[in-house]
Amino acid sequence: MKPVSGKEFTKLLEKKGCILKRINGSHFIFTHPHHIEIISVPVHKNDDLKKGLQKKLMGIADIKDNEL
Repeated sequence: MKPVSGKEFTKLLEKKGCILKRINGSHFIFTHPHHIEIISVPVHKNDDLKKGLQKKLMGIADIKDNEL
C-alpha cells in the first residue's frame, strides 16, 4: 500500500463521488450519496496518513490499492 497524504486522499474521495460536507478543524468530513458511512480525513500539512487509518478509510470508501 502506497502511503498518501490527507490532501491526496481527499482528492481521491472526490473522484469517487464523495461530497465534502464540512471542515471541522483539520478534519475534512465527506459523505457519499450511496453509502451510509461518514468519512473523516485528517489533513495535517502534507503528512502521510498512518497505515491503519489509511487502510480503514480505503475500506469505507471502497478504494483499491491500484487506485492510489
